[in-house]
Amino acid sequence: MKAVFVLFDSLNRHVLAPYGGRRLPTPNFDRLPERATTFERHYVGSLPCMPARRDLQTGRLSFLHRSWGPLEPFDNSFPEMLCRAGAYSHLVTDHFHYFEDGGATYHTRYDSYDFIRGQEGDPWKAMVQPPWERLRQMYHERQFSETARDKFRRNIANREFIREESEFPSVRCFATGMEFLERNRAADNWFLQIETFDPHEPFTAPQRFRDAFTTGWNGPVRDWPRYGRVDELPEECEELRANYYAVVALCDVLIGELLDYFDQHDLWRDTALVVTTDHGFLLGEHDFWAKNRMNMYEEIVHIPLFVYDPRRRASAGVRRSALTQTIDLAPTFLDLFGVPAPAEMQGRSLLPLLDADGVLRDGALFGYFGGAINVTDGRYTYHRFPPDPRAQELYQYTLMPTHIWEPFTPEELAGASLAQPMPFTKGAPILKIPVIKRSPMFDNYGPGALLESETRLYDLADDPGQDSPISSPEAEEAMIRLMQDLMRANDAPPEAYARIGIEAK
Repeated sequence: MKAVFVLFDSLNRHVLAPYGGRRLPTPNFDRLPERATTFERHYVGSLPCMPARRDLQTGRLSFLHRSWGPLEPFDNSFPEMLCRAGAYSHLVTDHFHYFEDGGATYHTRYDSYDFIRGQEGDPWKAMVQPPWERLRQMYHERQFSETARDKFRRNIANREFIREESEFPSVRCFATGMEFLERNRAADNWFLQIETFDPHEPFTAPQRFRDAFTTGWNGPVRDWPRYGRVDELPEECEELRANYYAVVALCDVLIGELLDYFDQHDLWRDTALVVTTDHGFLLGEHDFWAKNRMNMYEEIVHIPLFVYDPRRRASAGVRRSALTQTIDLAPTFLDLFGVPAPAEMQGRSLLPLLDADGVLRDGALFGYFGGAINVTDGRYTYHRFPPDPRAQELYQYTLMPTHIWEPFTPEELAGASLAQPMPFTKGAPILKIPVIKRSPMFDNYGPGALLESETRLYDLADDPGQDSPISSPEAEEAMIRLMQDLMRANDAPPEAYARIGIEAK
């Protein structure tokens, strides 16, 4: 077996034509359903970026126990399991979070990897004394900074060295993936992951893509919305959205080049293809930009997924309504190569669904660490918040005490205790570290970051845009029972139930 996995970041399902998108042409994404199975109800698990990738590699949810952090010593990792079974795995990525304190154990699970530099705040190009006066005039004040190690400053420096289309990280990322295929397509038993940070913010695309979405904006570069409520003027909002569409158009061309390669070399004969994203991104819907700060709306959590298995060509062009999640990808990749999934994986292989639609699970649990616990059964979505997110009892369970950019502080670790092994830690005891307000994650993607904290129930059948929460005690009770069942299956710690005011079942 050979397999190519394409992972985008922040690719909105609802802008893609195969899912009804009409905001921009996506002719190459349109080609995917001709070959692949299109999944209609595919959802996230743990968010944001690296928590999603931990779910992806391990096949189990992590957000009830842990925020952003590395793979743990007890975690199963599907590329490592493929290696032990004799299959070669290679990662091509421009996702720089793999190379920070909070992500540094993911890329080394692959047999080899290519890291493409220059996305967002990647500390890539050194400019000790940048020409600040010129740069200050180029960039909007909300995406400009002279502060050392600030992500805006780093991005400004990086963009001074990205001019030609061939220099853009996502373009280089796909080109490097093609190099792997050129060297190895005749070999057997390999897995290639091509992963790009695009269309994640900042929404930076080559000029020919931006020209297709002109808005009349005459101000400085405005392609990086801040996380939070929309407070920009309409013309500024249109410019931000247009730049997102430009990057999606770039992604469409890149996936098209890969599909062309499949066609040219008839890789469809013996090579699987999976295309998805980690999560979506709000572009003003619900009066918000981005993610992390607000309720987990459908635009963030309901994501695209296309799966092609060369042994199941009859599944080309079909659509599946089974409820699936990111945690199902690891067992799917293992199944492609005939490797049994370990007991700790909660996800299930999607390959049987290519043969016939069915029920993979009754519900999908998802969330941010320290935020609401959320669940859907495909009809309803239920978002249950703690009464006071800033005052809840909350612990991180880890043997790898690092945050996104830095280790846990001595102040945080001073309150740590050694907890008994959890069912998924393979007999290893684990640190139980209380979350404090001085924690670096608290106001960034933790409980202090929330701008919405109202428990809500939505009926997606009557209100797919989630415009109006409903009051239905019967439906809410059913969703609470489903939530309890899934939390128990995820070995949720006792305080996870207490913090949202439900009983452990």
